[in-house]
Amino acid sequence: MAKNRNKKKNGLAAMDVSTDQTVMDAQAMDTLESAAPKPHSGGSLRKTKGVQMKMTKNVRKKKAMAKAISKSEKLEERITRSESKIERTKNAKQLYE
Repeated sequence: MAKNRNKKKNGLAAMDVSTDQTVMDAQAMDTLESAAPKPHSGGSLRKTKGVQMKMTKNVRKKKAMAKAISKSEKLEERITRSESKIERTKNAKQLYE
């Protein structure tokens, strides 16, 4: 904002408005189409997106499988611990009976 206020106070900016350079010759129009971009087919963009989605989907699947395996291992450890605890208590009861 300060810049705009300063510009207003100083007046118009100095601009080169010389009209000495006039074009006498008619210039030929450039009709080359080299600068025109080629239209992309939607299929190629969808392919790359599909690959990215597939990769992320595979990563999610791998993570889910690893998580499921670790959960199952934890459950097995808990089951074995509880079974060993039950056996110990039974053995202790048998000793005192």
